Amino acid sequence: MTRVTRHQVSKNTKSSSQELLYDPDVATPSHAEQAKTLVAQRGIGTLCTLHGEHGHPYGSFVTYALVGGNPVFLVSKLAEHTRNLEGDPKASLLVNAEGKDDPLANARVTLIGACTRLPRGEDTEAREAFLAAHPNASYYVDFKDFSFFQLDVESLRYIGGYGRMSWVTLADWQAAQADPIAAFAPQIIEHMNDDHAEAMIAYCQAFSRASDTKAATMTAIDRYGFEMSAVTEAGPRPIRLAFAAPIENAGQARTALVALVKQARAQLAQQAEA
Repeated sequence: MTRVTRHQVSKNTKSSSQELLYDPDVATPSHAEQAKTLVAQRGIGTLCTLHGEHGHPYGSFVTYALVGGNPVFLVSKLAEHTRNLEGDPKASLLVNAEGKDDPLANARVTLIGACTRLPRGEDTEAREAFLAAHPNASYYVDFKDFSFFQLDVESLRYIGGYGRMSWVTLADWQAAQADPIAAFAPQIIEHMNDDHAEAMIAYCQAFSRASDTKAATMTAIDRYGFEMSAVTEAGPRPIRLAFAAPIENAGQARTALVALVKQARAQLAQQAEA
């Protein structure tokens, strides 16, 4: 599975003259991994079906869960999208991230395939996964007019923000694992920015070419490493650094970050003495 550089600069932009200040081959989640992480976390999206009467795409807000990489939905036969799917199973699910001031800078995934009803008795796995993700559905899951549908993913498009996009192969999607750090990332980022500002300056000065970093904030963290925005003489610049080995939980994240800051300080001290 090929990993990609998140901060690769487009050759057609004004910023193309700005070279990366970190190793472009640093370990980074693939688009498949980033897509799987987003879809596994979100649980809500826009289901697009073909309207039987008008023939146009029809978008509706839905909740879902993942079963083996395929989204499953608990839907009522009264819903317009259910009637549409019974007439034509072609569908897509759009899942988008939130949080950035510019909505187009947020990541999103479009999953495409056939969405069909799961027969009663064959929906046990879908039921368990859906109720684990949406426990409030237990109040109506056994209503006779509700049933489970599954979108069998055939292809998908990942957009990670400006300039970061690709069609993800089905094989890569099925093989990808959601990032185990995603659930802890907001707390780790907040903690680092609030309590360890000096450590991030040291990271940038020691392990990147942003040796003139005056301030830095963490912007992302995943199993392979983390990203920062470094304030340099040329303005804010992205920096990505890798962990010595992939991490699996918040405790390992802390250990890896502490080890790196110790290395950074030691390296900067040696440079000062030279």
